[in-house]
Amino acid sequence: MTRPPDRQREHQANERTFLAWLRTSITLIGFGLAIARFGLFLRQLRVAITDQEVPSNPVFNSENLGISLVIFGIVLIALAAWRYNQVLWQIERGDYRPNRLIIWVITGITIVLGALSIPLLLQQEPPPSPSMPKKP
Repeated sequence: MTRPPDRQREHQANERTFLAWLRTSITLIGFGLAIARFGLFLRQLRVAITDQEVPSNPVFNSENLGISLVIFGIVLIALAAWRYNQVLWQIERGDYRPNRLIIWVITGITIVLGALSIPLLLQQEPPPSPSMPKKP
């Protein structure tokens, strides 16, 4: 028994939507890793150049923002798989209903994480004080 063509198109559209969410999740994870590692690299570079430890905020720093993006990306993958399966069964039963709440929650979380990155970009470190020459 073959399915009507439009139902097949609905399932294919559901798969494309799932793959778009998956790409978005992988991008968030990649950005999270890059932000966390680049912040660590900059701090180590500054220590190597100035020979002084640079204080950082224990809560609001690039490592925590990067970890938050990675966690959000992982949660988004799980949510996308759950939503894909939910839509699959709604298509099969013929009672598909879009869920805008998920879209608004994900949009809100992304806006908050993006807004948290702005102060990190604008944050100015004090100029390093000249270090004393090391004694042999």
